[in-house]
Amino acid sequence: MMKRVDSGEWYATHIQPAFLIGTYNEDGTPNFAPITWVSSSYDGEHPLMTVSMNGTKKTKDNIARTKLLSANVVSTDMLALLDYFGMTTGLDGTKDALPYEWEDGHVLRVPTLNASRRVFELEVAGTYETSDTTTYFCRTRNCQQIEGMDGTHEDMARLEPLVYSGRYYKLGGYLGEMCTFYQKEGAE
Repeated sequence: MMKRVDSGEWYATHIQPAFLIGTYNEDGTPNFAPITWVSSSYDGEHPLMTVSMNGTKKTKDNIARTKLLSANVVSTDMLALLDYFGMTTGLDGTKDALPYEWEDGHVLRVPTLNASRRVFELEVAGTYETSDTTTYFCRTRNCQQIEGMDGTHEDMARLEPLVYSGRYYKLGGYLGEMCTFYQKEGAE
């Protein structure tokens, strides 16, 4: 048996997908912020995407004003863009030192990154505040993805999602379908 030891509070060991959250500034320019505190929830009727952000961010100001955002899945080929957006702040002005292409959402007025292979257009349904962190509970109003994706496990390989756990990682590979690894006693 493997022995575990206590290591204290260490959030970097949480495994998180990387997203670039898109909002519009008051002047109509796009703003993107890297966020890895993204997950799913359910309000009893609809699935919700949860996005948590701490600290002072232009993105939080923009969401408070519009109640709209995009969540752009970051693939491994977008690492330089993710790093750039993480090293700059929208509070200092438009983030435009690194060229990138974007367009308006197909359903909501949110900026979406052309480089992202899957994009969620989100509308805030509710928020939760704790200290200087805001968690947004969002309804997906539209999901865009590259042509040919159909929700199967091959999609994950095509997405090449970037994973964050204190450092950047990529996924290793497909392991199998749910409910195929455990065999009940007496089952043939």
